[in-house]
Order: sequence, then C-alpha cells, then structure tokens
Amino acid sequence: MTGSGSELRRTLGVRDAVVVGLGSMVGAGVFSALGPAARAAGSGLLPGLAVAALVAYCNATSSARLAALYPASGGTYVYGRERLGVFWGYLAGWAFVVGKTASCAAMALTVGAYVWPGHAHVVAVAAVVALTAVNYGGMQKSAWLTRAIVSVVLVVLASVVVVCLASGRSDAGRLDIGLSSGGGGVLQAAGLLFFAFAGYARIATLGEEVRDPARTIPRAIPLALGIALAVYACVAVAVLSVLGADRLGHAGAPLADAVRAAGVPGLVPVVRVGAAVAALGSLLALILGVSRTTLAMARDRHLPGALAAVHPRFQVPHRAELAVGGVVAVVAATVDVRGAIGFSSFGVLAYYAVANASAWTLSPAPWARAVPAVGLVGCVTLAFALPVVSVVVGAGVLAAGVAAYGVRRWVGRARGSTGVA
Repeated sequence: MTGSGSELRRTLGVRDAVVVGLGSMVGAGVFSALGPAARAAGSGLLPGLAVAALVAYCNATSSARLAALYPASGGTYVYGRERLGVFWGYLAGWAFVVGKTASCAAMALTVGAYVWPGHAHVVAVAAVVALTAVNYGGMQKSAWLTRAIVSVVLVVLASVVVVCLASGRSDAGRLDIGLSSGGGGVLQAAGLLFFAFAGYARIATLGEEVRDPARTIPRAIPLALGIALAVYACVAVAVLSVLGADRLGHAGAPLADAVRAAGVPGLVPVVRVGAAVAALGSLLALILGVSRTTLAMARDRHLPGALAAVHPRFQVPHRAELAVGGVVAVVAATVDVRGAIGFSSFGVLAYYAVANASAWTLSPAPWARAVPAVGLVGCVTLAFALPVVSVVVGAGVLAAGVAAYGVRRWVGRARGSTGVA
C-alpha cells in the first residue's frame, strides 16, 4: 500500500482520457506501420487491419474490465499481479517498459527524420527532453498538449483522405482484398498494425489519475479504439485506392507519396508536418505510460524504490519520468531503431496476453470468458507471426527479464527473505 503522499492526483475525465489514447494511437500507426504491413500482406492489407482491430477490441474490453476493478497506475502489471500472481504481473510490466522504451526512441527519431532529416538524432533528443519537461509539469499540461496534437493530426489525415478519394487517380479496383501473400502475410500485417492500436493502454496505465475510474475507463477505452479504427480504415482505403498494395508496401513515406500520386504535391509539406506532430503525440503518450508502469513496479521493488516518488507539487512520478526520459534520450541519440515496430509489437502483445489471461479469471461464465479467450489466442498468434528477427529479439528480452526475476528471488531467499512484494 502507498501512503496518501505518494498517490497521484485524479484530474482526467472521459474526454481527456480518450484524447490521451488517441494521441498514442493516431500517429505512429498511420505514418509508420501501413507501409510495412502492406509489404507483408499485399492485397490482404485491409483484412490484416480487421484482424488487428479484432484482437485490439478483445484486449481493450479485457483492459477496461480490469481497469475499473483496479484503478491504479501500472495497467496490466497490476492486473497480472492481482489476478495471476507476482511473476505474471512482473513479466507484463517488463514487456511493456522495455518494448515501449524502444518505441519511444523510434517515435523520437521519426520526429527528427521529418523535421531535420540530416540531424534526426539531435532533433530526437531535443523532442524527448521537451516532452519530458511537459510531463513533469503535471498531467493537465500533458493532456492539453495532447489535445492540440490530436486536433492537428486529424485535420491532416482528413485532408489526405479527401485529396486521395476525390482525385481522378483513385481506383476502387486497387482495394481488391484477395490474399495474394497468404494467411501468414495477413497475420504478419495484423501484428505490425497492432503496434498502431496499442495506444489505448495509456488510458489503463493512467488509472490512478482518472476521475471516477470505474465509469470513465470502460467508456474511454472503447471510444478511443473506435475512433482510431475509423481513422485507420479511411486512411488505408484512401491510400490504397491511389497507390495500390505494391506501391504502398515499398513507399518510404506512404501518405506523402499518396498525395503526390493524387496530383497534389503541394500537400506533401503539410503531410510531413502532420507526421512529425503525430510522432510527437505518440512520444508524449508513450512516456506517460512507461513512467506510470515504472512507478508501479518501483512501488513493489521490482525497480529501484526511489522511482516510486511522487512530486509534492505537480503530483507526477517525477523521478520515473526523468529516468524514462533519460534512457529514451540516450537510445535515440545512439541507436537506429528502425526495427522497433516489430520489437514493440512483440512486447505489447505479450503484455496483452497477460491482460486477457487476467480477465479470464474475473468470471467463470462461458460468455464472460469468450472475449478474453479470443484476445489471448489472438495475441499469441500475432506475436509469433511477426518477422523472425522481431520474435527472436523480443523473446530474448523477455527471457532476460525472467532471468533477472529468478536471480532476484534467489538472492532474496539466500538473505532469509523472498525479497518480492
């Protein structure tokens, strides 16, 4: 248990919670995941999007039920700990923190690539420092900035959709959903596109900062997911109708290429700005989520206890935020994380597998267990359908976390204590 002095302030309503989720979802996926997904699935891109949405819906439903019951910072780390045991909560938290830290660096480098391509690492570090400072100043400032970012991105995406569909170069025949790459390609695309839907987790990990969480979280998660799905579907259809699956799969900047192919090259700079802003929104929400899970794990001494401190004035986990910001800045400054989408997807799918397994325990009724069962099977299937490198690296990182957990328990027992909360 934490004392009142270490608890976070509940300031977010339904609208702010939805915006936080959208800020994480509507950004990374549209601008970075459509191309790799099209390359994997070919003409099966839209079925891949549907599969990703189905698994995301199951995960969102399970997360919403659990978040209403356990409205604390940490999300599935808390749910796994409470429903399945300490180890499973730890594994979920480890998968989330490590995977999403890499994703933070990827989003920071995306900002740099669009703003100043020749100095992407410098811009990436500056973006991380600036957004960490915003988060340090309190949740309301973060929510306000996220709201502004989401508004800009939605306007840009709406412009792309209108330009593509209204152009004479749009051809409905390019939307053929034949499975040219087979079921495996569709599943791999779904796993990559799942990266784009994972943002609703931010709502659950902020559970301790939401007003009336039992009512707010179950409403905010499906709302954010539904809006994101509608946006993704519209953008995917519009871009496919102009480029086709093959050109989309090999496009370096899919949306910019689409408006250029639609005959409106003047919109390309606007799309580039929108991409940078969208990546900033994703980065802001990601830092929020990772720092809150770090806070929860620090409270249970799975991470250094000093990271559990809450700022007395701003009521944020300031040490966790500074630590996460520092690690992300170092990674963004020194590493090329172009493969982070697949790696992040593997970690987050493992995270949600634990969420669905936790939701399975909430009720013995078959109808109540149907959604968690579909979500669990979907997460495992999509995780191992990802590119081989992503699976190998992701599994290796999870194994390292398990080893660290085992060593910690052994040391604790050797000292006459379990050493585990």
